[in-house]
Amino acid sequence: MMIATDSRGHAVKGPSEQVIGTMLADLDQGDHLILERQDESREGDWYIQVLSGGDDTYQLEYRDGVPAEHYQTQAESQEQVLQGLLGWVAGKPDWRDGFAWTSIGHWFTPAPEKEGDPTA
Repeated sequence: MMIATDSRGHAVKGPSEQVIGTMLADLDQGDHLILERQDESREGDWYIQVLSGGDDTYQLEYRDGVPAEHYQTQAESQEQVLQGLLGWVAGKPDWRDGFAWTSIGHWFTPAPEKEGDPTA
């Protein structure tokens, strides 16, 4: 099941393209929108989220199940972000194209403990 949730906690189950577009367009600076796939048969977290920076700037992130598969990019077009969101929802294989993605999985994965480290 797909769920769209905005900064105010408004959640829509099975959102249409039009609903996703409206929720994105309604973001104010500092607001976010999360689209999450919830499937009990799949482990992990599967989502894409966008944070509005105002003035048509956006931070877009997605996570494919595990912390190590978490990526981020910046975008300056609401239309480009919308196409990315809709492509992700539809499971299109090329939805990531047109963005310069950076892996941020290390932010969410604990560092391995070193032997003899007194802080471990």
